[in-house]
Amino acid sequence: MWPIAFRLPKGTDTNTLNKFVRGLYGQDSKLWAEKCKFHRNGILEEIQFRKFIMGVIIIQDLEKIISYLTKYKAEYYMGTVTFAPESDADRGVC
Repeated sequence: MWPIAFRLPKGTDTNTLNKFVRGLYGQDSKLWAEKCKFHRNGILEEIQFRKFIMGVIIIQDLEKIISYLTKYKAEYYMGTVTFAPESDADRGVC
């Protein structure tokens, strides 16, 4: 699993920001006063991921997300995840 922090460049217009977020996370939309509802899929719906805070996710499939970020000229930073050994306190044992 890989943590990735990302952001779009400063000065990116609002329309591009909205397209980026909708394409990444997906969107529920409504038409005609909620008579017609539909969902647009986002790229993260196809990939197993965890979101920590805005702009930081942990994913397994790097290729799809990096190509998507590159398409929008987003800055991104990658790291590695290491899991600490479980202690009794983590399991709720006093």
